[in-house]
Amino acid sequence: MSLKFVSPLRGVANSAAALATFLSLGALAAQLASVAQAQLPPVDTAAVIKQTEAEKPKFAERQQRLLEYRYDLADRPSPDVKMSLGKPIQTGVRAKLPEGLTWDKLASLTPEEIKAKTLWPPGFYPLPHPHHETGGMVFTKVQIDELKRQTGRDLTRFDLDYDLPQHFLPEFPAPIYLTTRPDLGDVSKGQLVTLANYYELFKDCLNPKQLDGLRLLVTPFPQQQFNATDDRRSLHPHEGVSCFDCHANGHTNSSTHTVGDIRPNEHRHRIDTPTLRGLNIQRLFGSQRAMKTVEDFTEFEQRAAYFDGDIAMAAKKGVNPLERGSQVQFMAEFQELLDFPPAPKLNLLGKLDPAKATESELRGQEIFFGKGQCATCHIPPYYTDNLMHNLQTERFFKEVMINGRKASADGPIKTFPLRGIKDSPPYLHDDRLLTLEDTVEYFNLILGLKLNQQEKTDLTAFMRAL
Repeated sequence: MSLKFVSPLRGVANSAAALATFLSLGALAAQLASVAQAQLPPVDTAAVIKQTEAEKPKFAERQQRLLEYRYDLADRPSPDVKMSLGKPIQTGVRAKLPEGLTWDKLASLTPEEIKAKTLWPPGFYPLPHPHHETGGMVFTKVQIDELKRQTGRDLTRFDLDYDLPQHFLPEFPAPIYLTTRPDLGDVSKGQLVTLANYYELFKDCLNPKQLDGLRLLVTPFPQQQFNATDDRRSLHPHEGVSCFDCHANGHTNSSTHTVGDIRPNEHRHRIDTPTLRGLNIQRLFGSQRAMKTVEDFTEFEQRAAYFDGDIAMAAKKGVNPLERGSQVQFMAEFQELLDFPPAPKLNLLGKLDPAKATESELRGQEIFFGKGQCATCHIPPYYTDNLMHNLQTERFFKEVMINGRKASADGPIKTFPLRGIKDSPPYLHDDRLLTLEDTVEYFNLILGLKLNQQEKTDLTAFMRAL
């Protein structure tokens, strides 16, 4: 099928032809859907449900065994360090080491030695999706339960469940801070923002344009696993998902997915849902896609990422091509109001106020800007350089298949801001690092820093203050 463009400047008759051609673009999605329907065999939804429900415990057990092999999953909250609304953060290094090895011994080896002896910690390999062969969006239980309570919409999948324990995840629902009204503090008032309550919560602090942008962010649209077709992963035909189903309250609930722009499937990354806080200071969007505006990313999500990059499936399942001027721009305008949480120990330039910081935090700041080399990429005041960097972790291990995910080179990854980082566990682009202590050990190896234990402790203390 091809479309011929006719210039409207070639006379009235040609203008009419051009208009007809233009209008035919509106039917393009429907035509693609018809083609997709004709080419794809019908799905026996009842049979798929029966089969996958029977297989579900096997894959859940497989993932649980992997998590227990890789990590210490115990609930050990900090007695004094909490997220913005009071949830204690988890402490300690949770990645397990091969028997007989210590972190200092491992750090004394070269990447080549670690690779040759297969000593790379299991928890530092890429983390697979809960069922990597199937992939797709999967939501945390607290998000599913609260959304169902408020709106009746059910994000449960019949074929798989989320995998990481809740005590390692961000507090829920997260607070919302606005750059335009810092005096209000948490404007969500402790509620998960949905289509059911967004208007009452925000009608007095947003203008009509921003309010409509928020409406679109909490409106569900069809998605690969949640839609009204026979090829879905919800028991019943579904309205779809909203942007704020993953980015709950403009932050993150650690819901996950598999990236849509890598093939074959075994190389696709598990995606950590990033926070949208501080979006106004960012210049790259997507962990690897490096799109230049949040408007571009919003359109990309709706047209492609929601459907695993399959445009035929998108047409079949109900792609929602947003209009740039009256929808995408409104959504972006609201997202760019989302602020980082307060950091009372930081001064105007994003560094510690010595009168408010502890000795450990001040020492950690010196390491961050010195021996630790963290500030090479994470530049204050927001602790990002708005660039991408390739950590080349493949130096440390041989390719290996882990629960359907081939651990290999990750490629360049966006430098995410570290402001408010204690509110956003787990860490790295695929959730493989459960705590900030894990993150320090990881980069100690990646960068060859040779930090001692006190330096690691101080560096962690500093990042908790950001």
